[in-house]
Amino acid sequence: MLYALALLSAAVYGAADFFGGLASRRVSAIAIVVISQCAGLIALLLILPFLPVSSPAAADWMWGAAAGVAGGAGVALLYRALAITSMAIAAPITAVCAVTLPVAVSIALGERPGTGPLAGIALALASIVLVSQQNTPSPVAKGLSPVERSWGIATALASGVAIGLFFLAVARIRPEAGMWPLVAARCVSVGLFAMLAVVTKRSLRMPASVIAIAVAGGVLDMLANVLYLVASRYGPLSIVVTLSSLYPAGTVLLARMVLGERLSALQVVGVICALVAVLLIVGSR
Repeated sequence: MLYALALLSAAVYGAADFFGGLASRRVSAIAIVVISQCAGLIALLLILPFLPVSSPAAADWMWGAAAGVAGGAGVALLYRALAITSMAIAAPITAVCAVTLPVAVSIALGERPGTGPLAGIALALASIVLVSQQNTPSPVAKGLSPVERSWGIATALASGVAIGLFFLAVARIRPEAGMWPLVAARCVSVGLFAMLAVVTKRSLRMPASVIAIAVAGGVLDMLANVLYLVASRYGPLSIVVTLSSLYPAGTVLLARMVLGERLSALQVVGVICALVAVLLIVGSR
């Protein structure tokens, strides 16, 4: 059952990323983040009264707030990357970086991984090189220069780093805290990006169809967070994280089915390497 929850969280994460990236192709990524994060926060607040009583400590609130900063930045960067380059390229790059960072931190703190994680890190680097070889631009990227397409890949890398920090922060939250730290995380991210929208004078107005897509992405993202949190608390973390980290497959599949994105043979190898790298890095911990 727990493994099914982890797999379901991966599928929901993939769908959330697809909806967020799709909406960001029509309006500002900042506006999409504000709307989607608000939708996810409201959805979580609606289900909290039906959850068991919990007792978060001050440290749990702090880690939740830190997760909100990192997670909000990661989502915004990911949406931007998905908007300016191929979803089938941005999603795997982000996933590999998000998994590699916690491993690198563990090594720096004295953990000595086996051959599996080390092979995964090497394969991750190779996958980034392979998947970045975009000889034939996707429809959304046809009007972009090589520098602009490279910027999209760099944005995906930065998103992966931020999401990796989010995973590190969430890992510090105690099980007794329940879902409240996720509320803190979402409140912080909504507040930060609302202020950013005001400072940069970005309008939050958008067509109703785009609002619907953004709301769907935000609710799905929060649902995925809840599924992952429950699965990781009661199941073997290495297996749960491995299964949850397969979310790029969902994004790639939806991008292929809905948007008709195509990959070259070299890029297909890169995507496969990225997914295998996730398995090696996390599954062998």
